[in-house]
Amino acid sequence: MSGLLALLDDVAAIAKVAATSVDDIAAAASKAGGKTAGVIIDDAAVTPKYVHGFAPARELPIIWKIALGSFFNKLVILLPAAMLMSNFAPWLITPLLMLGGSYLCFEGAEKIFHALFPHGDKHIEQDMSVQAPGHLEQQKVSGAIKTDFILSAEIMTIALSAIPEGALWLEAAALGLVGIVVTMAIYGSVALIVKMDDVGLYVAQNARTGLGQSFGRGLVKFMPVLMRILSVVGTAAMLWVGGSIMIHGLHDLGLHHPYGDIHDIAVAAGHLVSETARGAVEWGVTALADGILGLAYGIILIPVATRVIGPLFRKKKAH
Repeated sequence: MSGLLALLDDVAAIAKVAATSVDDIAAAASKAGGKTAGVIIDDAAVTPKYVHGFAPARELPIIWKIALGSFFNKLVILLPAAMLMSNFAPWLITPLLMLGGSYLCFEGAEKIFHALFPHGDKHIEQDMSVQAPGHLEQQKVSGAIKTDFILSAEIMTIALSAIPEGALWLEAAALGLVGIVVTMAIYGSVALIVKMDDVGLYVAQNARTGLGQSFGRGLVKFMPVLMRILSVVGTAAMLWVGGSIMIHGLHDLGLHHPYGDIHDIAVAAGHLVSETARGAVEWGVTALADGILGLAYGIILIPVATRVIGPLFRKKKAH
């Protein structure tokens, strides 16, 4: 009996340790996941375009295929690579973050530039030729998964930099949890957004009251507005996150002026308001400054990416 009690006591102790570990993983994942908010918003705003033009019956299967590819990107490729880098080449984290930050700044600035100065792209126009539906679907899914890989790499790197140092398995578990939750959040949101107009159409056609029918029609009309809002929010988030990554990266590499100047301006602005609102004002000023610098940096990158890097990639792909 005493042996049984001792065994139960050991099991209880193990359970307590396991519970504490789970709490540690959840806390680390929560902290890391918050840092990736800007990339998540952009990913959710970008993905719906990959199902545009397909039959409604194919929308959810396409999103599911992209989601599976995203899980593979994060958990099979990027998670082991991130853990190897964290343990054997931690000095690579900041440069890789800055590389991803450069991509975010370029993408955000390019979207604004295209909105202000609409222009065609012959490489995009070539992709609009009539093709077999099955081949087109496969091509769209493949393109979406490639884009997801870039955004996933940025999400995982940001998350890794935010996870407190600890046991290897704890870091890996927290990073894996971030990857799973973020992917479910992104593609669950995308599925909801994509099918919401169908829900609205169904309600408009089948509701028994005039109010219900009006609600359905309003939902259908609201979805394009929501997509435009998501696009604007996603672009702003890209510039804010990208600019913040670049400024913090320069600070970590020894160039302290942009980071220090923004901090001083934010603190000065915070002292102009009450103590209750001070934190929010400081955060807002910092985010605005990060976004403005991110936009300026992205504008500089546009000719570099479109006239140098892009042609080189296409030339290599042609060979």
